[in-house]
Amino acid sequence: MATEGGRRLIHDAEGLNTGSWPVPADQFLTPEDEFFTRSHAPIPTIDPTHWRLEVGGLVRHPLSLSLTDLEQRFSRHEVTATLVCAGLRRDELLSVAPLPGELPWGAEAAGTARWSGYALRDLLERAGFTPSAQYVEFTGLDQAERDGKRFGFGGSIDLSKALGGEVVLATGLNAAPLAPAHGFPLRAVVPGWIGARSVKWLGRITLREQPSENYFQTKAYRVQRQVNGGDPRDVSAGVALTQLVVNSVILQPTREQVVSAGRIRVNGWALGTEGRALSRVELSTDGGRTWSDVELDDYAEWSWTLWRAETTLVPGTHLLMVRATDVRGDTQPQDVATTWNVKGYANNAWHRVTVTAK
Repeated sequence: MATEGGRRLIHDAEGLNTGSWPVPADQFLTPEDEFFTRSHAPIPTIDPTHWRLEVGGLVRHPLSLSLTDLEQRFSRHEVTATLVCAGLRRDELLSVAPLPGELPWGAEAAGTARWSGYALRDLLERAGFTPSAQYVEFTGLDQAERDGKRFGFGGSIDLSKALGGEVVLATGLNAAPLAPAHGFPLRAVVPGWIGARSVKWLGRITLREQPSENYFQTKAYRVQRQVNGGDPRDVSAGVALTQLVVNSVILQPTREQVVSAGRIRVNGWALGTEGRALSRVELSTDGGRTWSDVELDDYAEWSWTLWRAETTLVPGTHLLMVRATDVRGDTQPQDVATTWNVKGYANNAWHRVTVTAK
């Protein structure tokens, strides 16, 4: 169970997996000290003077780059993007079936920041990838232990995505240097893709013909609907997570909150598949019987869109619900029974919040 200290939720004994809740509904950028943290191993201690980024695999010119090399040889690049943990809203799936061994994330596992660093595309072009290269693998310098082996957290993205100018190797978050918990000295930021591909404490980039064979891509971060009776946590037969899917969240009021009867304000965020713009976001205050469009802020590429609405609540209990549709027609499923999977990943069912008006 998560414990709450002030507004900070802590999901593990070591304090590696945390988030802030409730998120201020008018806060587009998430401050560094409120941004969620997700780690599968202790934060590594890295001496930046000896750190090197190795770029190899299916390349013509392998690279070994220090922080000074990056600064002197590559132009700075910046992207504003929302990162979403694969376990966002996992706690809602527990109403369907248990999720043994998984952290009960709520809606706190998402945040938007201005990431500054270097365009991955520039490094790949400097290294000169070969025609057989199809995937770009990131490997971190942390040391997770699984199946009796120790290795860095990692995973891969399609080369076509890697060559998009939006993918950044970040040294900064909101104009400040990366903190150790957020990947110092360098992390990948892959806008529009699940947070697990934005690998922290980056030490190696490998060009590959096939997707990464890292444990966290082949045996975790996969959506599998059917439970393996021999191993209830096994998802190796599932589909690897890639793009974010359309989602929306009610930030205020919060679950089980008591509000004053009468006119109230409802706020939240929504995000299209792979960070696309939204065509509409709808709110229901009567459990889904009727819906009305909410007011949306202007769209910012790769980032969540904040929304707001005003409604009148009579005394009593009310079920608020939100759903989003993006410009390509992707929309959210109605029930968590539809989104349930063995690891509890990528829940994007209609978000529900029950409040009491007095």
